Amino acid sequence: MVLSITGVSKKFGKFEALKQIDLTVEKGEVYGFIGPNGAGKTTTIRTILGIYQPTTGSVSIFGQDAWRDAVDIHKRIAYVPGDVSLWPNLTGGEVIDLFINLRGGEKNGDRDELIKRFNLDPTKKCRTYSKGNRQKVALIAAFATDADLYIFDEPTSGLDPLMERVFHECVLEVKAKGKSVLLSSHILSEVEKLCDKIAIIREGRIIENGTLESLRHLTRMNIKVRTNNALHFEGIKVADVVEADGYTQFTVDKESMGDVISHLAKFDIVDLQSSPTSLETLFMTHYEGGGA
Repeated sequence: MVLSITGVSKKFGKFEALKQIDLTVEKGEVYGFIGPNGAGKTTTIRTILGIYQPTTGSVSIFGQDAWRDAVDIHKRIAYVPGDVSLWPNLTGGEVIDLFINLRGGEKNGDRDELIKRFNLDPTKKCRTYSKGNRQKVALIAAFATDADLYIFDEPTSGLDPLMERVFHECVLEVKAKGKSVLLSSHILSEVEKLCDKIAIIREGRIIENGTLESLRHLTRMNIKVRTNNALHFEGIKVADVVEADGYTQFTVDKESMGDVISHLAKFDIVDLQSSPTSLETLFMTHYEGGGA
């Protein structure tokens, strides 16, 4: 086991940010950690990194205590936050090398290739970089090290869709090498593409966890359709049906999409739009109020 969090709570004064968190990440696994802003994702990650000491419970990485053995552990992990701050007078290339050297780990030789893939100009001063380019610097430095555990906290914030795809490719590449990844995100589609397992955190408490297959309600699609003929859904599994402005909107599990499309075709489709369920919709639909 690469990462084990057992019964972790974290209090700041009277405020309890984490409430009995349990989470495990195995070797070669990409683990998604999702939830709305303020749910406790970053606090959990900072506890994993040994920045915060748990109020109760324990965090073990590579069989070592995350608080007591943080220095040794950090030689084998790579971390990218969601908002990267860089030294303004250094170039991007200098910062990448500095991050690699500070980590104390081994380089994997992919530095220059990663710079090309992420389309970064490493000769520019960091003060000239946009938020997206600052994220690229941190991601390149992370993937250019031979870590055993990669921890990403909203890593694609500020990246355009093309660079998001490069990030996804890099995650799958390190997974293929037997490395482990903990990915904190609020983007359900990103988690769905990359992760073997996920945990959903809300108000400091993990309310669901497991494989995406076991959490099928996370993979629903939103459908908006307009037809020439009156539409009905007898014998078809759909949910949340709403009619407005001549369109019918509903949600459907991905496994039923084929049946639904065949059914819709019978009513002379004029317009059809589909999109994945957003995390905000997920929480409103399934977790609003008292949790799971």
